[in-house]
Amino acid sequence: MKAAVIVFPGSNCDRDMAVALKAAGADVSMVWHKDAALPEGVDLVALPGGFSFGDYLRCGAIAAQSPVCQAVVKHAERGGYVLGVCNGFQVLTETGLLPGALMRNAGLTFVCKSQSLRVETSQSAFTQNYNAGDVVNFPIAHHDGNYFADDATLAMLQDADRIALTYDDNPNGSRADIAGVLSDNRRVLGLMPHPERVVDAVHGSTEGQAMFRGLVGVMAGA
Repeated sequence: MKAAVIVFPGSNCDRDMAVALKAAGADVSMVWHKDAALPEGVDLVALPGGFSFGDYLRCGAIAAQSPVCQAVVKHAERGGYVLGVCNGFQVLTETGLLPGALMRNAGLTFVCKSQSLRVETSQSAFTQNYNAGDVVNFPIAHHDGNYFADDATLAMLQDADRIALTYDDNPNGSRADIAGVLSDNRRVLGLMPHPERVVDAVHGSTEGQAMFRGLVGVMAGA
């Protein structure tokens, strides 16, 4: 399985993402934001956490205009897999690949801690190695993780089983405690928590491994 990790100015979780994907068995390329094309044969594109372009304007808004994001959108429209974590989730909403928006945390402070999450669906390549109702703990580190969607969009996400993860104890004010959402074809996932930071025993937990192994397994068998 071939994966591409996009690197923006200000990305700081790109290497963590690459390490997590490699550990799961993926062949990983690092792709600079000014590149107009993705590597040949890429199955998964990962948009990592960080502070792309210093989080100026709106978090992810400038990154979404980068040349490589046009290629990412086309990849998703062809049915390719895309994973956006933290700042990557913000970029995905700015490109329109996922609905809603990430706003300033309700408490107006940066939140950095291990966070208890509930898996809401196992019906995706990203969550297939978990069971619906499972509780996992992933780190969070964000200032603008407050997920907002209007009533109609929220109802659509709920009815279509597109809410992937929710917070057990909402740290940022997200509507319906949402921590991660799926695209309509279930091949794009955006989430604020960081599964790539819990894939090795030295992290103190390996609860994120299942997500990356599930992804690699699906695409290896495709």
